[in-house]
Amino acid sequence: MSTERNGHTPRPWNKEPWVWLLVAFPAVAVIASFVTAYLAFSTDDGLVVDDYYRKGLAINRTLSRDHAASRLQLQATLRVSDNNTRVAVVVTGNPQFREPDTLQAMLFHGTRGGLDQTVVLGREGPGTYSGPLPTLAPGRWDLQLQADDWRLMGSITRPGDSEIRLGYHAPNL
Repeated sequence: MSTERNGHTPRPWNKEPWVWLLVAFPAVAVIASFVTAYLAFSTDDGLVVDDYYRKGLAINRTLSRDHAASRLQLQATLRVSDNNTRVAVVVTGNPQFREPDTLQAMLFHGTRGGLDQTVVLGREGPGTYSGPLPTLAPGRWDLQLQADDWRLMGSITRPGDSEIRLGYHAPNL
């Protein structure tokens, strides 16, 4: 049942290139929205903190721990073993410094909170602590060495850094 007009037979709609051009743009937009939704639900950005208000209130307590480390003139040297499986820390301070039985070494990935690690370091001798080092993804990691009433902060690059120094630095005289 084709109708001829001036000797020309019309082509079926699915053979017309302009129809497919008009259908392509909305089809690509729908596919892109499904891909975006998949990425949004399947990955964890780890950047949003659920209890941001409580975290904000804890800032003063955290700053007092930094001031305590400064007041005690704490310094720490962190060494990674040759086979990257253990970490050793040597902590020194002024005469008022009392060595805790354990330290916590917290390693924070800059952009992916799901990779963060916490290591408990046991005391092995005067000012010396050690513990296992978890496998860390390559890149820069923020490091927080802490006890109950003080903390020292720094950063470490993996692979690469095998020794880093944290803490109080006496002013140059």
